[in-house]
Amino acid sequence: MALLLGAPASLLAQRQASCAQCCSTSQQQHVGQLPGALRLRQLAGTLGAGSSSSGARLLRLAAPLGLPPLRQQSRPQRGQLQIAAGGGGGGGLGGHGGGPGRPVETLGQKALLGTAVGFMALIVIIPFVNVFVQAFSNGLGPFVETVQEPDFQQAVKMTLLLSLVAVPINTAFGIQAAMYLARNDFWGKTFAISLLDLPFSISPVITGMMFVLLYGRRGLFAPLIAKFGFPIVFAFPGMALATLFVTMPFVVRELLPILEQMDMAEEEAARSLGANDFQVFWNVTLPNIRWGLLYGIILTNARAMGEFGAVSVISGNIIGQTQTLTLFVESAYKEYNTEAAFAAAVLLSFLALFTLVVKDRLEGVASQETSK
Repeated sequence: MALLLGAPASLLAQRQASCAQCCSTSQQQHVGQLPGALRLRQLAGTLGAGSSSSGARLLRLAAPLGLPPLRQQSRPQRGQLQIAAGGGGGGGLGGHGGGPGRPVETLGQKALLGTAVGFMALIVIIPFVNVFVQAFSNGLGPFVETVQEPDFQQAVKMTLLLSLVAVPINTAFGIQAAMYLARNDFWGKTFAISLLDLPFSISPVITGMMFVLLYGRRGLFAPLIAKFGFPIVFAFPGMALATLFVTMPFVVRELLPILEQMDMAEEEAARSLGANDFQVFWNVTLPNIRWGLLYGIILTNARAMGEFGAVSVISGNIIGQTQTLTLFVESAYKEYNTEAAFAAAVLLSFLALFTLVVKDRLEGVASQETSK
């Protein structure tokens, strides 16, 4: 102490600066050894901290910790995770094989291929092309006239409204249900998952009848509906309920296998660094399930626009009021107005083609990310 008191001021300043630097280095090393930070460093090093992956997002969440720079490492675990996120095991995006196959050389192989192509042409390709041939056999005039009809425009409006209602609601429900079922074990879980497949196994006509028996004039909720004067059967609310029922499983079924295979270490590291539930979902969970989610949304939209049986029963098929495009096709064909029926069928076919193009595009992007 005497030596320090008698030392020059410059020497004291140097020693104080050295002590401060040592304390700062010790504190940084201590922070870097925290469980969450240590796990983050391992994850970010594996996932590639310099890329647009979850590792980089976790590093942005951990910026206040002052972690030292990380070196790029190989990414085998991320590649496996992307394959799972692509829905390879659950029928989602990236699930089809894109690699080279064996050449068709033998006579038996050629006969089998020809049979498959002929069957596809007879069942799918020829009927699909014939719709366009019949619709435009008399030129564009009848098609344009049909499109300008008020009943046709009302059918298009109802179809789009049902899709706008069903897709967001079932997307939100599908994400919540899939995350809860994948992350929790409880009594009756298998039965709950089986219930999700109920709309697949029940006939759409039976679905419409169920809602009529519940909300019709003699239904279980008939007194309550009569009290408030809010019609459900033969009106848009009933059509929306039926569409919600038949499109419910698609998003859940696409996300459930992806979430079951996803590594929870990223989410745990993000939570240990102070991220709230929304930040964890937006920065970690959603990037890993986005392709399966988009695929489920596409299937939900396609089913909502093409539903016939359930909507036909509960809507009453009232022309100009509760008709959708599929009901318009059936009604026009029964009235021998084939040009109007084929015109509506062409529009539905274009929607189907657009769905396929978007689906193939998403599969291509997902496959490219998986191969990286």
